[in-house]
Amino acid sequence: MKKHNYKKLTIWLRAKELVKVVYLISEKFPDSERFGITSQMRRAIVSVVLNIVEGSGRNSSKDFAHFLNMAYTSLLEVECLMTLSIDLNFLKEVDTTEVQNEIEELLKMIYAFRDNLK
Repeated sequence: MKKHNYKKLTIWLRAKELVKVVYLISEKFPDSERFGITSQMRRAIVSVVLNIVEGSGRNSSKDFAHFLNMAYTSLLEVECLMTLSIDLNFLKEVDTTEVQNEIEELLKMIYAFRDNLK
């Protein structure tokens, strides 16, 4: 198996930038959501980055693909939580267009990278 340096992976770099964005966005949520959607969204976006890192250190492409699947599903969770936050009026849809586009792009990139491992 080809070892991957996660620090050079575009998917990791893009996910790392999304962590900052999600943290900034979630700072605007009500204090009552600190242990609810805010916490869940932050854990999910950090999970994306960490799963890419963990997978890159595995000994097989199959193992790496498994962790990319988990990164992918965590990113879907962030996407859903973003939608819920709009529905609950914590965010305005117009203010999240750019980050939602970045999430969609990263989902495609993770999917393609995973398929390329096989």
